[in-house]
Amino acid sequence: MNVHDPKLAESPADELAANVSVPFETALAMPKSVYTSPNFLQQELEHIFAREWLCAGRADALAEPGAYLTMEIAGEPVIVLRGKDGQLRALSNVCRHRMSTMLQGRGTVRSIVCPYHAWTYNLDGSLRGAPAMVANQSFCRDEIALPEIRCEEWLGWIMVTLNPDAPSPAERLKDVEALVGYLGMENYTETFREEHRWNTNWKVLAENFMESYHLPACHAGTIGGSADDLMKMTLPEGTEAFNYHFILRNDAVPLALAHPDNTTLTGDQRRTTWLLSVYPALFISLTNGYFWYLSLHPDGPDHVKILYGGGMSPDYVGDPEARGHFEAVKALLDDVNVEDRGCTERVYRGLCSQLSEPGPLSHLERPNFEFAQYISRLIEAGRARAG
Repeated sequence: MNVHDPKLAESPADELAANVSVPFETALAMPKSVYTSPNFLQQELEHIFAREWLCAGRADALAEPGAYLTMEIAGEPVIVLRGKDGQLRALSNVCRHRMSTMLQGRGTVRSIVCPYHAWTYNLDGSLRGAPAMVANQSFCRDEIALPEIRCEEWLGWIMVTLNPDAPSPAERLKDVEALVGYLGMENYTETFREEHRWNTNWKVLAENFMESYHLPACHAGTIGGSADDLMKMTLPEGTEAFNYHFILRNDAVPLALAHPDNTTLTGDQRRTTWLLSVYPALFISLTNGYFWYLSLHPDGPDHVKILYGGGMSPDYVGDPEARGHFEAVKALLDDVNVEDRGCTERVYRGLCSQLSEPGPLSHLERPNFEFAQYISRLIEAGRARAG
């Protein structure tokens, strides 16, 4: 029996379960239906995005009391802000009166004011005031507050989840810290943050980050030549929470190497770039001198919302030539993004072709297969919960 034959599967979830049931050495790319099916996307939103930890960006971006950003998790509007007590909090971004959304984008506020009827909330979510409510005998200001959503800082990242029972990021991702803790990622400083929307499925972009197989071709004009021979690349097995690989860089991008004044890093540590894929949707490229990241959220099967940010390590922030170094890196990253957008949008167009079909995976695409296993595992667990 050919387990990859879509005629034998009843749904995209079944197709995916069959797809990941074989050894990696004989694996194919994920079935087309898991990228294009609206029903499968709904399952992803319910069983993955509404239950897992998602990244809202870097904690240093919300340094001052009242600094906030907004996001949406599986259709749920969320505010993340720094309270007057210095704590990071995530709150519902829906007024408790007539259910209008309130804050938009990013900024700094002294309080949260609903633009519809001016109900006003403190930074901890408690209701401060509500005009013209004295005649309503059921109204009690002290009993009304914005629902709080779990929010934790992990190695400098703001992590948010709608799931009250999810293990903490520190527990779930302790192996990440074991791998890259020597770099002190929590001390890197964010210098840019942007939002984009591309015409591709979120998993296509995720998979694109996970493998460096595409570097020589897709990035021939930029970073394609900055890594050693692809056949020498190390692709360790990942965990149930993340996968990773690393690249040993040459001197084509000097900021990726350890700072000349750094005497603590030795050997290959001085030129290693880590590619960390934290499930489901945080992707971090971490070097000795800088980092950049993508935090993804689906916007329909055919579009993905992208939080794109990055910054520098403490060694380079203190370098008087740091700004010039990083401006050059940022310009390079922007060019890389243009190339990635072209590649991933072409993949989505191909997925929608009647004549296309998944092909066999390279040994350089082990992370993609592990990602497919993760998606299938959570979808199957969700289906089991639903009975």
